[in-house]
Formats: sequence, C-alpha cells, structure tokens
Amino acid sequence: MGFIILNLILGSVILPFKEIIGALTGGEAPAFVKDIIFTYRLPKVFTALLAGAALSVCGLQMQTLFRNPLADPYILGISSGAGLGVAVFVMGFSAFGINISQGLFSNLGIAASAWIGAFGVTLLLLLVSSRLKDNISLLIFGIMLGSVVSAIITLLQYFSASSALKVFILWTMGSFSGLNPLQLWILFILVLAGSVISVRNIKDLNALLAGEVYARSLGVNLERTRKRILVATTLLAGSVTAFCGPIGFIGIAVPHIARLIFRDANHRVLVPATALIGSVIMIFADTVAQLPGQSGVIPINTVSALIGVPVILYIILKSSKWS
Repeated sequence: MGFIILNLILGSVILPFKEIIGALTGGEAPAFVKDIIFTYRLPKVFTALLAGAALSVCGLQMQTLFRNPLADPYILGISSGAGLGVAVFVMGFSAFGINISQGLFSNLGIAASAWIGAFGVTLLLLLVSSRLKDNISLLIFGIMLGSVVSAIITLLQYFSASSALKVFILWTMGSFSGLNPLQLWILFILVLAGSVISVRNIKDLNALLAGEVYARSLGVNLERTRKRILVATTLLAGSVTAFCGPIGFIGIAVPHIARLIFRDANHRVLVPATALIGSVIMIFADTVAQLPGQSGVIPINTVSALIGVPVILYIILKSSKWS
C-alpha cells in the first residue's frame, strides 16, 4: 500500500499526501489534483498491478511446463509476435505517409496490432503443439519462431522512416501510462480470463513437477494442458505486451522470489503468491522509474532489469553450486 501511495505522490508534479487522501476519499482537494490522480496516476497504478500479476503467473507456468528455471512469458515468441504486429502497423502506415505517432488511433491501433501479432503466434503454436510429442520440441519450435519473427522486425526497422522507428522503439521500452478507461477495462477483462484459466491449470501444473511420464500416469492430458497454458499465456503476457509493451525479467524473477519466500512448490500457493509479489514489485519498479519534478520517466524495462537480473544470476550461481 505504501508503494501505491508513493506512486501517486511522485511524478512531474509532486502531490501532497493530504490532498491525495482527500481526492481518494471524496474530501477536499484541488481540482487539478483530482484530475491528475483519476486521469493519469490511478489508471497507471492499476495497469502496473495487472501487468505484474499477469507476467509473474505466466512465467511460473512456463517454468513448470518446460521444467526450465530461466523460462519467461516470452520464451515461445509471444513478445516477438506482438512486436511484429506493432512494427507492421507503425512502419506500414509510415510507408504510405500516414503519421500515427499521436492520438487515440495510435494507442488503440498499436495495442490491437500487438495483440493480433501475439495471437497469431499462439495460434501457430497451438496448431503445431498437437503434432509435437513433448514439451522440449514445443520449446525449441517457439524459440526458433521467435528468432524468425525478430529477424523480420529487424528488416522492417532497417527500411523504416525515423519517425516510425521512434514510435516503435518507445513502445519496446515499456510504459504503464496512457491507458484510458476503456483500454484499462479491456486489459482487466483479458487478464481476468487468463487468470481463470491459470487457476484451472493448477492441478496439472502440480502433476508436471514430477515429469511428463508421471503426469500422464495420473491421467493428465498433456496436449490439452499445453494448449490451455498457451491460451493463458496469450491472454496474460500477450495483453500486457499489447497495452504496455514488452516488459522483461519480471516473469523470470518473481516465481523464484515466491519459492524462496514460501518454501513451497505447490501451485495452489505459488499462483496467488506470484501474482501478489509480481504486483508489488511492479508498483515498486514504476515508483523507482518516476523522476520527481521532471516531465520524463525512466523506461520501465530498465528498472525491471535492475530488479530481475540479480535474481536470475543468483539462480544460475545456485544451480552451478550444486551441479
């Protein structure tokens, strides 16, 4: 709660604590304070909470599915697919001389194109997964697919105009700002749907902890489980990427932080724990990204990397110690 209040205080205009409480409780507060709180900062807080929970739960499922402690929500190319959608949208319009760098059309268009790109990659993975016998083959296919898509994005960047390239680069840096109430509701509904599917996956995820053979012996339909996890990944990571841009490291680090804190491998504990911890860390990261009294902010990807990289290094060193 403290980070949320601090997040509401900091920004280009530093707001007094008393006026923030007054605005939130319906008490006395200047009109400009209420406008800043309810139009800009409170939607940003809700976006950060949703993004942190979604990416963390998604990362937990990826790590369990592939039995890889360094798996993240984007390991199967979801982020690359979203990036391709944005690149085609931004640079395609630029090629026809249309400036989409400002306005509602830009925000909705970028979000929609990113989600379509992420969904397209997921659809391809769903079609291929039915032909692949094990999760490792799916992982390799996803990594290769992401590499091909990234190569196409690089090619588009090479031939794009500078103005379109700037829009694309800003999107890749990640941001929780700029979502209007409609976009926030869409993000909430998509994340809620992905969360419901993730909760449905808990029993199968627990079975997968002992390996695919053991899971099959318990009656788990691995093909169906893989597809449900892929759909949950699209709804969670794909939606967050569409509206906020690709945000790295949180999806890798938070599941490990949850395991260290709770000392439990049961997903009935880990799923809500990672959602809670991810939300808190993302609010913290967004608070750190604020530049009090300045008009700009540090890219959220920079802060998330500073938080996530030490955790990842710890996991690597810990694994090396016992190998």
